[in-house]
Amino acid sequence: MNQHSIQGVEILGEVSPQFETILTKEALTFVRDLQRMFNRQRLALLNNRVLRQEQINQGILPDFLPATAEIRQTDWNVAPIPQDLQDRRVEITGPVDRRMVINALNSGAKVFMADFEDANTPSWSNVIEGQINLRDAIRKQIDFTADNGKFYALNPEVAVLKVRPRGWHMEEKHVLIDGEPASASIFDFGLYFFHNAWELIKRGSGPYFYLPKMESHLEARLWNDVFVAAQDTLEVPQGTTKVTVLIETIMAAFEMDEILYELRNHIAALNAGRWDYIFSCIKKFHQYADRLLPDRAQVTMAVPFMRAYAKLLVQTCHKRKAHAIGGMSAFIPNRKDEAVNKMAFERVNADKELEASTGFDGTWVAHPDLVAVALVPFNKALGENPNQKQVMLENEVITGAELINFTIPNTAITEAGIRMNIQVGILYIESWLRGVGAAAIHNLMEDAATAEISRAQVWQWLHHGAKTDQGQLIDTDYYKYLLSDEVQRIKHLVGIEKYDAGKFIEAIQLFDKLVSQEGFDYFLTTDAYEVLLTQEEALQS
Repeated sequence: MNQHSIQGVEILGEVSPQFETILTKEALTFVRDLQRMFNRQRLALLNNRVLRQEQINQGILPDFLPATAEIRQTDWNVAPIPQDLQDRRVEITGPVDRRMVINALNSGAKVFMADFEDANTPSWSNVIEGQINLRDAIRKQIDFTADNGKFYALNPEVAVLKVRPRGWHMEEKHVLIDGEPASASIFDFGLYFFHNAWELIKRGSGPYFYLPKMESHLEARLWNDVFVAAQDTLEVPQGTTKVTVLIETIMAAFEMDEILYELRNHIAALNAGRWDYIFSCIKKFHQYADRLLPDRAQVTMAVPFMRAYAKLLVQTCHKRKAHAIGGMSAFIPNRKDEAVNKMAFERVNADKELEASTGFDGTWVAHPDLVAVALVPFNKALGENPNQKQVMLENEVITGAELINFTIPNTAITEAGIRMNIQVGILYIESWLRGVGAAAIHNLMEDAATAEISRAQVWQWLHHGAKTDQGQLIDTDYYKYLLSDEVQRIKHLVGIEKYDAGKFIEAIQLFDKLVSQEGFDYFLTTDAYEVLLTQEEALQS
């Protein structure tokens, strides 16, 4: 196929015969038309984020919107939820590589969220191979043989598939539409929807999605408009597309009702995307010296502002007959270390018990071995019921002030916490630049969201002259000393051969830039994507 024969579309990435099966003329025309309809609105909404950030910097703090009070105060419900999305007590998430897709679908979880976003490095090959893997999985035509000869194939019973496209802020720079990079959201959604919507319907399911990083109900309205247009174009019945929105920004927390309302014909649930939410709290208030958070490990779901967020999400969802899905516990098992395993299982169980007792209808895990662990508290809370929407939390009154009061008693910034942020930030960025967007580091599953917290906290502490619990001023000299020391530790940890062969120099430079520069970058993945593109260009030349 001649890619250039599609008016207005230019493919800059390599197109192998296998890739052509996804990048068909019809599919690319579909993506192009969606981009032409909606990209201008997307860019305007991204500019709104910038303007709102300027207001916060000037002291105009977030609160519930007076203009949409009627939506919050009147009775309405989301549209009925399909049968295969009624029971979501444990969901597994992970990237879209072939082995992960098979393992996740086979894991025993109720739902698998295949992730083109935080758990996926958006290299051209990762993005298109991910589309191929999901297409094959839906048609039960997927298998995989590992280098060691181990064979992977789907079980007869598999999890329900949901897909997370990249957020509104991301672009797919391997594809130009009318000379401009494609919206990564529209590109990921459009290709998946075009190839699979009718196939999923024929198999008794549907095109189901997770939507990330939204900061307002207007961004939800844009997604709704995209769904309506896509369904019309392919003659898919309106309302067939069902989505879960991740409430993973502090701004979206103030607009949960409004987001449900805008997507009421297409939405099934909200999800408490805790790691990005914590990052968003740092990011939105990065200029406030009186709103510093302590060590990342001390910011748990049990601290006051996170409890307020969790309760508000459950209350809002159940009032509108939507599911409330809990967040990701980052702990992962280590099959070679029973002590680590025991600790991981205990912490995951405690985390999920808190969610189940709060009223969540389900939760997330990042590893197949944790599905059974997370099921225990949810089976206990739900019993034979598919959800617990009868838990209304009617006596809870969550104020806007509670959501942005980041005071956490008996916590501190420690040298160990700073060191961990530096080390994990570098290790994760290096993994991302190698094409691995979900990385097991120190028995935690790190993705872009957790790495964002790591670099954002160091920036925050450094630029506001915070002090450790020992009274040490966190200034440039102290940070540079810790950075140098942690680089040596990383060399020892991974070995000099792996260090020299990896992307550590680029990762260190990027991490140092992000935390040292005067301005605060909104997303590390935006900067890292440019490094990735440069790497790809170097390989092609």
